Amino acid sequence: MLWYYSRQVCGGIFLLMLFVTACAGYVYLVNARRSADDPKKKHYPLGAIFLTPFIWPFLLLGAFAEIVIRAVSFAVLLILFAIALVAIRKSFLFIWLAKIGTWVGGKLLDANTFLIKAAFGNGTKNP
Repeated sequence: MLWYYSRQVCGGIFLLMLFVTACAGYVYLVNARRSADDPKKKHYPLGAIFLTPFIWPFLLLGAFAEIVIRAVSFAVLLILFAIALVAIRKSFLFIWLAKIGTWVGGKLLDANTFLIKAAFGNGTKNP
């Protein structure tokens, strides 16, 4: 019973391998017809076409693994963010941003005051 549909499965995989190899061959021919100074032209070796039937399952597994890794990392970040919202009650981020903002603003005002005094002299008296 396990091998009942093996002929159809193998035939389908063989057709898929032929399709993928035909796509690789077509890309090779299109690329070979491009002029030498075309920036889209790449230098593919002819053997790359014949490796295509053996490589595409690994590319498929790699794409699936990338999707799974991204989904798991997103779920972990969502859980950590929810825990952080509940656990951290004090908004230390806003306090830190206020300190950084006042430091940067103070430096900019000092620099502007120096430039005004350098350009116009000490005509304005500080109280």
